[in-house]
Amino acid sequence: MTRLWYLIGLLLVVSGLVHLGVLVVDGGPWDGPVSWRKPFTFGVSFGLSVLSLTWVSQFVRLRRRDVLLGIFAVASVVEVALITVQAWRGVPSHFNMSTDVDSLIARTLAAGGFALIAVVVLMTISAFRRDPAAPDSMRLAVQAGFGTFLAAMAFGGIMIARGVIEVMTGSQQLAYTVAGSLKPAHAILMHGVLLLPALAWLLSRTQPSEQIRLRVVRLAIWTYITVSAVVSGLALFGLTVVSPSTASVLCAGAISGLAIGALTLGTLLPRTPQL
Repeated sequence: MTRLWYLIGLLLVVSGLVHLGVLVVDGGPWDGPVSWRKPFTFGVSFGLSVLSLTWVSQFVRLRRRDVLLGIFAVASVVEVALITVQAWRGVPSHFNMSTDVDSLIARTLAAGGFALIAVVVLMTISAFRRDPAAPDSMRLAVQAGFGTFLAAMAFGGIMIARGVIEVMTGSQQLAYTVAGSLKPAHAILMHGVLLLPALAWLLSRTQPSEQIRLRVVRLAIWTYITVSAVVSGLALFGLTVVSPSTASVLCAGAISGLAIGALTLGTLLPRTPQL
């Protein structure tokens, strides 16, 4: 089943990139509830999340792995498909209660979001189960990655809940404003579940000393948490320093820079026996 989850993740990423092409050709706004940006960013983000969880879950003592990954993959496909359908219809996807069809789609998106959160909660709990076979550096990276991913899901759940409340009280436009204010916090925490374990994996192949690997992973985690905390804190107070997409790129760039530094470290330092 692992190949199937990888294939689904890849197809979602391709779908997102196709809609980036549509945005370039067709034009239109980048921001706002009606934009080709949504099928692009959601396709790429959900695709990366499916790929990330499929890969990272191999480092977790996870019961019913295929069931959980299957639920996450199917929910991701539904989310991206419905967002894409609404983009082609030229109407908002989230919080849109204009017609019966729009209401059904909006409610399905909200339900799918909470299904994703439930899966991530179960996976995060499993990540904190002791695995004697895993090196401390990888174990710590996986735990931190799932922790930040769960925080991203929590912000996503808050965005959905706040938006639905505003819609139910008769203010659809305010729903987009209120929910959108938390996008930077949601975005910057999304892909630590891939970046941090990937760094630990790279270190395991370039640096034989587990003590050094552990130090670099800890540095990466604290860097990631500090930047995320600043952006999230500002978002909670309604202050947006950069857009969600820029925040994600900056965060990915920072951790990727540490990964490159780790590779350099492993190349330059003498290969001491593993401790």
